[in-house]
Amino acid sequence: MSETGSARFAGRFLDPSLIARTYRDPLAWLSLATDLVPIAAILVFGWGATPLVALYWLENLIIGAYTVLRLGGAAVVSFINLATALFMIPFFTFHYGMFCYGHGLFIRSFAGGEGNGGGAAPMDLVAWALGSGEGMLWFVGLIIVTNAVFFLVDYIGRGEFRRTDPPAEMFAPYGRIVTLHVAIILGAFIAIATDQRLLGVLILIAIRVIFGIVLSLLRRMKLDGGLGKLAGKFAQPV
Repeated sequence: MSETGSARFAGRFLDPSLIARTYRDPLAWLSLATDLVPIAAILVFGWGATPLVALYWLENLIIGAYTVLRLGGAAVVSFINLATALFMIPFFTFHYGMFCYGHGLFIRSFAGGEGNGGGAAPMDLVAWALGSGEGMLWFVGLIIVTNAVFFLVDYIGRGEFRRTDPPAEMFAPYGRIVTLHVAIILGAFIAIATDQRLLGVLILIAIRVIFGIVLSLLRRMKLDGGLGKLAGKFAQPV
């Protein structure tokens, strides 16, 4: 994208009317509410950084599961998509699974032994994450339901599965892991520098909320037909 094109895109992205159109959609508010719910976990259950990053890691697993469903949905459109999906689903499951596994090991190590320990098997990491904070299952369930709503409304109801691009679908979730990784490092750095652990946790939540708002705006632009084909594939707000 040229410098002029980038400036034009940024101008459209920051257009107040776009924000207004985005948040006239109840699903945008659902996405925002889901992103803000971890604040309740801090206030009600006394969560610190460990259960919060564990929740975001579990969210990446949920996103991966829905990506498999999206690839499967694309397979019904054409024989080419079917052949592509038959290759990509097992490849994605293995590659993304290993990516999440490595990230999960990093998060548990980063937690410094807080929460439940356990072995290094993938299900041990899942068990550790689910047991890292009180009420974790409720928050995981909310993320599953929110993703289900977007999957049914956008992907099925609006017929996105007919226009989907399997390779773009496969690579879309990786940006979330990178965002979480950067947020963890940034939050930890600020918490250590200021000796305020709560500040680091709130920064982590803020980064995730901003990321979600950006995705909601991109989704609105996609629905308005204002995104290119490739960019549109990454405009998934959950």
